[in-house]
Amino acid sequence: MASTMTKPAAIAIAAPEKKWIVRGHERCSTGKFMAWMTPWIGLLGLGLYATYLCFRYGLGETHLDNRFGFGLWIFLDLAVIALGAGAFFSGFLLYILKWKEIKAVINSAVVLGFLCYSGAVAVLAVDVGQPLRAWFTFWHPNTHSMLTEVTFCITCYLIVLSIEYLPILLKNRKLKQIPSFLVFEWELHKLMPVFAGIGVFLSFFHQGSLGGLFGVMRGRPFAFREGFSIWPTTFFLFVLSAAAVGPSFIILTTKLVEKITGKRLVKEDIYKTLAKTTGVLLTVYVALKSLDTLLWLNSTSVRAGVAPWEFYEFRPFGHATLFTEIVIFGMVPALLLLSRRLRERPGLITLGAGLACMGVVFNRFVMTIQTLALPTLSFDEFMLYLPNWVEYAVFGGVIAYAVIVYSLSYRYLNLFPQEADLQLAPKEVNNVPVR
Repeated sequence: MASTMTKPAAIAIAAPEKKWIVRGHERCSTGKFMAWMTPWIGLLGLGLYATYLCFRYGLGETHLDNRFGFGLWIFLDLAVIALGAGAFFSGFLLYILKWKEIKAVINSAVVLGFLCYSGAVAVLAVDVGQPLRAWFTFWHPNTHSMLTEVTFCITCYLIVLSIEYLPILLKNRKLKQIPSFLVFEWELHKLMPVFAGIGVFLSFFHQGSLGGLFGVMRGRPFAFREGFSIWPTTFFLFVLSAAAVGPSFIILTTKLVEKITGKRLVKEDIYKTLAKTTGVLLTVYVALKSLDTLLWLNSTSVRAGVAPWEFYEFRPFGHATLFTEIVIFGMVPALLLLSRRLRERPGLITLGAGLACMGVVFNRFVMTIQTLALPTLSFDEFMLYLPNWVEYAVFGGVIAYAVIVYSLSYRYLNLFPQEADLQLAPKEVNNVPVR
């Protein structure tokens, strides 16, 4: 993924490697690519070492304890899973609603979704503390727990994402020379609408149940919400927030790859479509989130016998957190992305998408770390949780894994179908078809 701006850089690619690169795509030299990959491989090695410490000596190597059983890993897991929602939502737009323009980014969205979910599962394997007993949740499921539904849905959706990733992989220039692979890829491609529908179904329920998990905790009045039947309002807010920021995450990652490689990968109209989609959904989310907050402040918490504003008297979780979540990371990006005039400025699209993604990350932080930090009984004290280097290293390893796999995918697979055509002269770019 290192920048490729000139022909000599492309010529420097090793001859055997050229046979694996998509025809018509220019890539950097092998040396530059390895220079890009080296620090990420080092970070992955550090993450694997930290994982070994957790497996060898237990979770005592971290700062997790009985009060903060949910720490950095769970908070970032929830955030990554929400950002990875771009995969299921893009599939929904393309295969169910027939938005053909989404074809320009669907391959990248699938890879991002696969990396987000596989990375989240990897971190959970460490966070469980007894990964060899992870199969217990399938063989001895607690049918009264939302975590059981989350486990089943995330596992099944990861399998679906793996199946959706296969056709992209099998379209590699070298692999598609094998006739059986070519036939298998074609048959899988015909089933993509089915898998997209299954993915939407699975994602809806596990995104919602992750939110419902906190909404049903009566012992945590800061997170507890009322709702409809067995589903608290956080169930629906988690689904809507994930669907809203999924397109924004695709915008950010695509623009980042464009910046690193020095290439145009999709037409500007694609960014505007994704931005408008986020703007509409984010507006609905902010409206419902504001209504839910008002109901919690004036009704739910009162009936629970707590004074809600006391929760914001503990630093660093002051009143500013509520303002930041709803206004700065909610209303502001919604207005930026909803306005047609503002969407004409690429910089504001990037800013709006970035704020929207930061908003869902901040929301997951509030629902995990802030919920556990606040006292629930009169004799409880406010507690502050700070992760140690092992926790950072494990998640850093997951980020490195994602960068490495995405870099390899970009180099050898056709993640952006419009890429080759967009390297044409500027006057010809407007005639590039959506495909």
